[in-house]
Amino acid sequence: MRLVRMHVWLPSMLMCWGLLGACASLPNVTGLNEKIDAPAAPTVKGPNGDLSDARTKALLAKRWSKGTLDLQQQAALEEAATGVPLIAGNKCTLLFDGPQTMSEMLKAIAGARNHINLETYIFDQDELGLKFADALIEKQQQGVTVNILYDSVGTIGVPAEFFARMRKAGIHLIEFNPVNPAKVSGEGWKINNRDHRKVLIVDGKMAFTGGINISATYAKSSLFRSASKPTDKSQVGWRDTHIKVEGPAVQTFQWLFVRQWASQDKDDLPEADYFPKPVIAGDKVVRVLGSAPGGQFEIYKAYALAIQEAKKSIHLTSAYFVPDRQTVDALIAAAKRGVDVKIVLPGVSDSGLVFYAGHAFYDDLLSAGVKIYQLKLAVLHAKTAVIDGAWSTVGSTNIDTRSFLHNSELNVIVMGEAFGVEMEKAFQEDMKDSNLITLEQWRDRPFVNRMKEWAARFMNYWL
Repeated sequence: MRLVRMHVWLPSMLMCWGLLGACASLPNVTGLNEKIDAPAAPTVKGPNGDLSDARTKALLAKRWSKGTLDLQQQAALEEAATGVPLIAGNKCTLLFDGPQTMSEMLKAIAGARNHINLETYIFDQDELGLKFADALIEKQQQGVTVNILYDSVGTIGVPAEFFARMRKAGIHLIEFNPVNPAKVSGEGWKINNRDHRKVLIVDGKMAFTGGINISATYAKSSLFRSASKPTDKSQVGWRDTHIKVEGPAVQTFQWLFVRQWASQDKDDLPEADYFPKPVIAGDKVVRVLGSAPGGQFEIYKAYALAIQEAKKSIHLTSAYFVPDRQTVDALIAAAKRGVDVKIVLPGVSDSGLVFYAGHAFYDDLLSAGVKIYQLKLAVLHAKTAVIDGAWSTVGSTNIDTRSFLHNSELNVIVMGEAFGVEMEKAFQEDMKDSNLITLEQWRDRPFVNRMKEWAARFMNYWL
């Protein structure tokens, strides 16, 4: 938990010391859905190239409830805004909380035959981190190529010997954007830009992403789908969500990893079969979005479009909720046009600053009819959304300026009602474990909380 807290306040402290430049800003996405000249049908890629318009329409033609999201229109708008096509033929598996996710990841590592690429914000030297390090070293010694990209701020408290041991075993490691400017090459020292992705790719055939870092913080499960309800937060772990993807979309994960590795201007990736011939693994149509500082704000635009196009429901789960004004206005506009807008947010947090800064827009949102729930006991760390039961996303991106503007992030968007049903079930389960915040209750909160919110508001941009 120590390192997870650290990533929130360290960039802010550096800014206060005068080490950061002028504030950048997010693009204008107000009414983005009306500004884009989208094609009649989106591009959908299969294992053998682009699918025909007829095949594309067949894939996206589902029997939705009247008045819900038009998937074909949404997909076309999203492609026009992000420049990223849809990819067909994938299998997507939701993973909940640390124990289940870590078990699946370690199983995938044990089965690797050619290479393993790991990109993570936190890789801690604790019981779980050592377990992963040992598993990766074992695969390297078996002849599997292992490459690790880890963030410098996320691992700032980890002893250098932890990574040196893996290097000595032959694993290739790069420290992303080192805190120490003497270690920086390429485009120069940009301390505020962080690699917040959590990605594991095995043999170019299977990829994992979501909110879970390599840390013992995630060693215990939360209340999620628990038969017995603990009464003390010390008895439960963190609530998080990950996704396992198999199929042609893994190539996009791989490309984003290769590009991020190359951006550090360090050692070349060792030779391996990074892009094996893709094969159909399932029936899911997905879009893999990777965003980075100075890029095209792909994930931010995708969220904006989905919220603006929503007809029935917007269900968000956000660990660090410090939205910009455009996002707040879009959620308010959706609620006012009759969309069921519900947000599950932390009731307890690993970061006091973010926790209180996120309260800045509660009054505006609640007044407009947005329903806000705060998760009980466990620390919420998931970053997910399901809109109209048909557009779903799981990834590393929080709904805050830092994620959209300064971090390298990765989200998977899954189109379709079948996966949306799974996402909705998870969202409803989280609501059961949460307290509903009413406007009357909110306006009656303690004065000391109001003072903390006021103080945190000045740091919104940097959180």
